[in-house]
Amino acid sequence: MPIDHDVDCCDFLHAHEDLVAAVRQRMPDEDILYDLTELFRLFGDSTRLRILYVLFESELCVCDIAVLLGLTQSAISHQLRALKSARLVKSRREGKTVFYSLADDHVKTIINQGLDHVKE
Repeated sequence: MPIDHDVDCCDFLHAHEDLVAAVRQRMPDEDILYDLTELFRLFGDSTRLRILYVLFESELCVCDIAVLLGLTQSAISHQLRALKSARLVKSRREGKTVFYSLADDHVKTIINQGLDHVKE
C-alpha cells in the first residue's frame, strides 16, 4: 500500500517533551478511562437511550416503559439492570411496584449535550 504523504505527522523524531509531560500529568488513570469507556458503551444502545429518555419525563414502572417503547417487560427489565448497575437509574418500591427514575442530573446533561452535538 502506498504511503499517504498528506497525513499529518511530525517532520522530526523528537516530541515536545514539556508539552507531552504536561498532558500526561493531566490524563486520568487507566481505571478511570476504563470506567468512562463502560459508561459510554451503555449509551451505545438505542433501547437503553430510549429508556433514559422516557425517564427524563417521569418516574415509571417497567410496565409503563414497556408500553411506551413497544417492548416486552423482560427486555426492559434486562436493560434497566444494566443501567442501574452503572448508576444511571435508580429505583424505589411502592407496594409491589418498582418505579425507576434517572439517578441524577448528570445523566440528563450527558444526553442533552449529545443531542445538541448531533443536531448541530
